[in-house]
Amino acid sequence: MPELPEVEVTRRSFANAITGARIEAVVMGKPLRWPLGCDPQLLVGQQVVGLRRRGKYLLLDMEQGLLLVHLGMSGSLRLCDAGTMPEKHDHLDLLLEDGRLLRYRDPRRFGAILWSDDPGRHPLLASLGVEPLTSDFDGACLYQQCNGRTTAIKNLLMDAHQIVGIGNIYANEALFHAGIDPRLAAGRLSQPRCALLTAAVKDTLIRAIAAGGSTLRDFVDGQGKPGYFQQTYFVYGRSGKPCLRCGGPIQQFRQGTRSTFFCPHCQKH
Repeated sequence: MPELPEVEVTRRSFANAITGARIEAVVMGKPLRWPLGCDPQLLVGQQVVGLRRRGKYLLLDMEQGLLLVHLGMSGSLRLCDAGTMPEKHDHLDLLLEDGRLLRYRDPRRFGAILWSDDPGRHPLLASLGVEPLTSDFDGACLYQQCNGRTTAIKNLLMDAHQIVGIGNIYANEALFHAGIDPRLAAGRLSQPRCALLTAAVKDTLIRAIAAGGSTLRDFVDGQGKPGYFQQTYFVYGRSGKPCLRCGGPIQQFRQGTRSTFFCPHCQKH
C-alpha cells in the first residue's frame, strides 16, 4: 500500500499543473470501495484550488468542498493528455477545460474517491495524528505519545491516530537508523532516544520522497514513473542478508499482520 512518500510524490508530480484548472466533465467507471458521495455533476464547473496531502490521503480542494483520494493498494492518480483512451482499470476521469484529464486507475479497486463539503469533520480525517514532516513532530512530541505505553514502538509509529503516514516499510527503516529494536515497549524510550527516532523518521521519509517513493508492485507517480527508494533499503525485505553496517544477518519476524525486519546487533532495547 502506498505510504506517505508515495502519496507526497504523487501530489508533487502534478499539484502545480492542476491548480486553477476548471472541471468540464466527470466520467465514472466501475465502482470503487465507497460511493463518490455526491452527484458527479456537482463537480462540473468547479475550479481546482489546490492539492494537499493529509497522511496517506490526497485532498483535491475545490471552490466548494474537496475530493478526498485514497490510493488503496494499487491506485494511481495521473494527469493525462487530451484524448488518452481509458484502459481496463481506469475508473474515474476529471476532464479539465484545457483538454487534459486527471485519471484514477486502480486494478484492485480498494482505493476511494470521496466528496466532502465539510472536510474538517470528515470521519477519515478527524482522528488523524501529527504529520511526521512538520515541526510539531519532535522528540518531545514522541516522548509524550510513548509515555506509559506498553505497545511496541514499531506499532506506535504505524498508528495513524498518533502519527500519520508511516507505514511498514518506513517504520522498519527508521528504527534501524535510530538503532532501536522494533519490539521495544514505547514507554521505555527515553526522551533523547525519542529525539533520535523522530530525526530518523524525518530523514527516511525525506530521502524516500527524493527517490520518488518505493515501487514494490503497482506504484507510479502522477506521470506514470516508478520510485527507486527500494534500492537503498537497509533492512526491509533483506531477511538473511548481511547488515550493511555490521555484516550480521538481518532477521525477520511477524508483528501483528506485518513483517518486521531488523538487525539484532545494531538495534537495541
